Amino acid sequence: MTRRVFRYVPFSIEQDATAVPEYEARCVSGGEIECGVESGAYNDPGPVEEWQRRHTQETGHRRYSRNFGDYAVLRPLVCGGAS
Repeated sequence: MTRRVFRYVPFSIEQDATAVPEYEARCVSGGEIECGVESGAYNDPGPVEEWQRRHTQETGHRRYSRNFGDYAVLRPLVCGGAS
């Protein structure tokens, strides 16, 4: 049996600048049954916020579940020191 020993390598977690994030919202107003209407996904929060304002004006609904999705990359931290 082969045995491997891995030393701890610290990583930083960063937002992937090459990927476009997504924003969306869903109306959760209502009693036992939520409205459930969704904004659709956008690459900017502006259209989602405008959709929320319009939906509130049209329906009087004021409660939303908002979602933001992005991608992350892990990069090894470069540590200085003697070799």
